[in-house]
Amino acid sequence: MNFESKEASTPAAPLKKVRVIDLGQYIAGPGAAMVLAELGAQVIKIEPLAGDQARHIGRYGESMIRAYSRGKQSIALNLKSKAGLEIAWRLIGESDVVIQNLRPGAVDGLGLGPAAVRERFPRVIYLSISGFGDQGPSSERPGYDIAAQAESGLMSVTGEPDRLPQKVGVPIIDAAAAHLGAQAVLAALYGREQTGLGETLRTSLLEVAMHLQATTWCDYLGGAPEPTRMGDGQPNNAPAAEVVPTLDGHIVLSAYADEHWARFCRVVGREALVADPRFSSNALRVQHRRELRSVLCECLSSFTSQECVSLLSRHQIVVGSVRSYRQVLHSEDIQASGILVEASGADGRRYPTLGLPYRLGEAPRARPQAAPSCGADTDQILNALGFTANEIDELRRADVVAGRRP
Repeated sequence: MNFESKEASTPAAPLKKVRVIDLGQYIAGPGAAMVLAELGAQVIKIEPLAGDQARHIGRYGESMIRAYSRGKQSIALNLKSKAGLEIAWRLIGESDVVIQNLRPGAVDGLGLGPAAVRERFPRVIYLSISGFGDQGPSSERPGYDIAAQAESGLMSVTGEPDRLPQKVGVPIIDAAAAHLGAQAVLAALYGREQTGLGETLRTSLLEVAMHLQATTWCDYLGGAPEPTRMGDGQPNNAPAAEVVPTLDGHIVLSAYADEHWARFCRVVGREALVADPRFSSNALRVQHRRELRSVLCECLSSFTSQECVSLLSRHQIVVGSVRSYRQVLHSEDIQASGILVEASGADGRRYPTLGLPYRLGEAPRARPQAAPSCGADTDQILNALGFTANEIDELRRADVVAGRRP
């Protein structure tokens, strides 16, 4: 595989003068901070002495750390101690942004909630990501991605109609919350340039999950029937998002505009289907979806997936090959995009990861530092605050800080 090398030209760093304090755990909070880090911000991850909880849930948790804590410094602090809390305040006082997604009430219990922080430092931008928001009866409930998928209606429209509701195959709400949270921070940073004041930002996994379904929700709010699970396909268009078997796998196909449907019929040599009374309009194709799917199989099942993609794409028909992760990794489009990058650490660690899904001008994507071990930068950060080596050792002996010595 080709990963952008460490020696490539310097990436754009529009946030190079911004400092971020990351109090988050798992994905949403750390992910928002990671986006800012890859845009050039200095991000200091404040972890409990035992580390982000993701460090303790096995291989997948370690993958969370590699994916969402790269490019950061880590200090391990006991925030329940007076000395540890004072260090946190000093760090916040020298920072522009604070991000947290801890369980409800946790930061307020420590005295580091948004009201306390912004009363003391009005220029600070404070982002909180909760499970269910801070206004309703569920404000005190802990919330994970899966709960937001369930309670936003997303699971009710995902899966086969005669099977159990299904979650999306990845924690997509957590990941989306990370990017939308970073977007809100960027807006607040711009606003601070106008007013000189920071902002308190709040979002929740539930709201993000709703927002990701905006088209379907607007359809329902506009009087459409309540959507249900239907597997592949779309309820109001056909063929749309249809999964069609091929000689060596499956493709997805959308050609529901009448012009596109007519073009599809010509391309596969079945032009008579254009005038077929079952398929002569989108509404009729939706009504006769079962027969339509049989026709699609007849037309395409003798081709390989790649042959289908090549043939239909050549005629501007939307089609995609259903790929495994292994196949995606070998995709020439993915290779050409540059999204595959290599993170590296001062200790020689290197691992492949994904860069941000956009470019800034002609600059290459950032080649991030590897995610730090818990407390890897404790001494360096404390040195920058003016602590001596002896004082740091005393803090370590008192279980105020942790992390390997330099």
